[in-house]
This record gives sequence, structure tokens and C-alpha cells, in this order.
Amino acid sequence: MRYYSTRDREKKRFYSLREAAFMGLAPDGGLFMPESIPQVDVEKLLALSCGGFVPVAQHVAELFFGDDVESEKLNKAVEDALNFPVPLVEVGKDIYTLELFHGPTFAFKDVGARFMGRMMSLLREDDERLTILTATSGDTGSAVAGGFYGVEGIDVVVLYPEGKVSDLQERQMTTLGGNVHPLRVRGDFDDCQRVVKEIFAHEEFRGSYNVTSANSINILRWIPQSFYYFYAWCMWHRGVDKASPMVVTPSGNYGNIASGMLARKMGLPISGFVAASNANDIIPHYLSTGEYLPRHSTQTIANAMDVGSPSNYERILDLYDYDEKRLREDVKGYSCDDSQIKEAIREIYEKYSYVSDPHSAVGYLAAKKYNVKGFYLSTAHCAKFSDVIKDAMDYDVELPAGLAKFLKKEKVFTPIDATRDAVEDFVKGL
Repeated sequence: MRYYSTRDREKKRFYSLREAAFMGLAPDGGLFMPESIPQVDVEKLLALSCGGFVPVAQHVAELFFGDDVESEKLNKAVEDALNFPVPLVEVGKDIYTLELFHGPTFAFKDVGARFMGRMMSLLREDDERLTILTATSGDTGSAVAGGFYGVEGIDVVVLYPEGKVSDLQERQMTTLGGNVHPLRVRGDFDDCQRVVKEIFAHEEFRGSYNVTSANSINILRWIPQSFYYFYAWCMWHRGVDKASPMVVTPSGNYGNIASGMLARKMGLPISGFVAASNANDIIPHYLSTGEYLPRHSTQTIANAMDVGSPSNYERILDLYDYDEKRLREDVKGYSCDDSQIKEAIREIYEKYSYVSDPHSAVGYLAAKKYNVKGFYLSTAHCAKFSDVIKDAMDYDVELPAGLAKFLKKEKVFTPIDATRDAVEDFVKGL
């Protein structure tokens, strides 16, 4: 499989998987896309799904990466990365959610980050050193840090905004040590993402230092997020309804919903999507008005969605061949503020005895708004946002052992200005 840039609409230049993965962003600043979209056999998927999530993921991975990685190694990478459940759960009557928070960092990003870590290790030359440079508004940092922790020959540099991630999220990024280097940036997520993009556009620096990203802009982070859409559809079709479901995706940088759109373009019978956001309503506003107006992000209690200029907007347009009319017919938008999120957390618990994190609560509200016949994605464990839950409904969330261990460790990070020069100097010193 070859890859092209979203900004190369005439597809004049193609890149190998290794080139695309190691670059992160294309030289022209665009995001990489697969040259062709493989099609799936849904009956085969249904048969594979009887064996759980891993066989389905292995099959989809083979469609994209089978020409670049030996089948045995690829299957092993998938098996090692995705050794946790992704259940479709009935919250209440006709209300379903796909729980994506059962991985080691208790967030949906474990799927893409862990798969990417193993794939980068397979693609790396034996004596090659690589620096993963990633910006996070919350859960990406911990998932990437965990996914690449201890991987030989790879350093991980995580940029996160000072005072704008939860204490637990920060601890997950700053207590690992080793090859993980957290940078606490004086700014917001948009500043972090801007710096990363500026570094990728700095040809002289990148000519001397082997730097790539593990955000959803990276093809190896983005494509594997489609895996759980296929598995969720199988569970829906076999256990709930033969009709094609609509899927509600809580969204920040829009890589998650774009991967669902990729699955749909591969032939997965999904009837449509709802792009659910917090107060950072750039995409919902676009879907309702046709105006795309990126702006500085607004801080909310659903902090992983605090993105004012979502990178994957380019991928979404590309997947729809820039047919914005069709895109706006297929995808509905929804946004809400902090008070609505808190009310949703209370409502879900009072009605269904289910404790939801703030991001997943946004998905619940969007599903309720459109009376969705399908499911919404639950993207993080509620315990990661215990302070929000406490404030919303005076409920003390019990921390799973896998999260509680981080509270016993000391945070170690480097405060840094939101400038390209400052981050580049840090990377040079590794």
C-alpha cells in the first residue's frame, strides 16, 4: 500500500508505509491517506468476530499492512497490542455504548497507540533512533507514553498544556521515566499542536533528527482506530439489530470519527455518524452552516476534546472526495457546554446506575438528541475524571488498581515555552 498527502489532490507523489509513518505529516503539511481503500467481506468479519476483537483487527490490519509486514509478525503485533476487551454495553433500554477504556491507560487511544508502537518497532532499522513527538489535550499523551514505553531505539516527547489536563492524566505521562520525556507547555493544546506542526515543517531540523508524531495525524495511529468499528458492528449485528447502526463519536481532533468514516468507506454498513463535541464546536458549526471557522480552543471539563483547529478535518474531506454536500448529509453535528455535560453525568447515573466520564457523556447527549438507533463511543474510564464526577453528582469513583498506582509516583516533567526553538533544543539534548 502506498500513501499520498491530503493536500496533493491530484496524487502526484506517493510514499511507502515506512516513509509515511516516520514522517508523520507529509512534506506539504498534509495528512497521509492510503492510495486505495480496501473492501471488506462483512460475512467473513462476522465469522471472525466469534473469536473476539483480535481476529477482526488482524484481518483489517492485513488489508492495509499485509504488503509491508510479514503476516506472522503483523498478527503478533495486533495480538500483543489489543489484549483487552472492547464490549458493546447496554446502558439502558435501547441505549448502547462501545466501551473503549479497558486498555492499560483506560482510554480509547490505547488501541491506536499500542498498535503503532509495535509497528514502528517492526519498521525501524536495527541501529536507527527515532523520536516520537506528540501533542496531547488529555489522553493521547498517556496512551502514547504507555504504548512506546521501553521500546528500544525510540524516545517519546509528549507536549501537554499546563493546567489543562487532569491530575491523573498528567501523572500517567510524567511518572514513567525511561524513554518517555513529558514537556509541560506554557499554553493550550492548540499551542502544543502548532509547535509540533512547525517542527515537522522545519526541513533543516528534520534532516538532522529523525522525528515523527504519534497523534492521530500519523497513519499508524489513525488506521487502527477503525478496527473497533468493525468489531462493534459485528456485535451490533449479531446481538442487537440487523439494521445498520448510526454511530456517535465524541470528538476533539476528529481522528476517531474519521477512522469510522474509513471503515464505512471500506464497506462496513454504518448508516451515518454524529460528531459530538463540547463547547469547541468547530465541526458541528461547519456541519450545520457550511462554514469552517477554526479558533483558539476553549477549556472545558471534557478536556481531551478541547481542540480549536482539528487536524483530521482534512482527512474527513478527503474521504468524501471533497463533496461537502454529501458529507453534511451523512454526518450530524452536536455540541454542548459544561453544565449540560454535568447534567448528563447525573442523568445517566440516576436513570441507569452507570457512571460516565465527561467525554462519553457528550456522546450520550448527542445520541439522545437524535434518537440514535445505534451506539455511542465511551472513550475514557470515569475514574480518570473523578474530580468532575464528584462535582457533578457528589460521587466518589473508586480508582482501578491500574490507575491508583500512578498516584504513588512523583511527577517528573520539563516546563517549556510554546515555541519551536524551545522544543527543538530539548530534542537535540536527548
